[in-house]
Amino acid sequence: MPIVTIQVTREGTTPDSQSVTAEEKAALIQGVSEVLLNVLNKPLESTFVVIEEVDTENWGWGGLPVLEYRRQLAAKMK
Repeated sequence: MPIVTIQVTREGTTPDSQSVTAEEKAALIQGVSEVLLNVLNKPLESTFVVIEEVDTENWGWGGLPVLEYRRQLAAKMK
């Protein structure tokens, strides 16, 4: 029985959204389950998909908290 964990940032996909929508999560679950069915012949009913949303203050990039990294990157591009 496969167990797949997907981590996404809690930012949403549109400016007014603060998280991934229920519809987007459903699409991720369906898509990942179908990949496991098609590649490994794992039945949909035996595949578990867990989606974890990570707050922006809980991850980093380039040695910095992600928001600071993005601020610095934006300043360099001006």
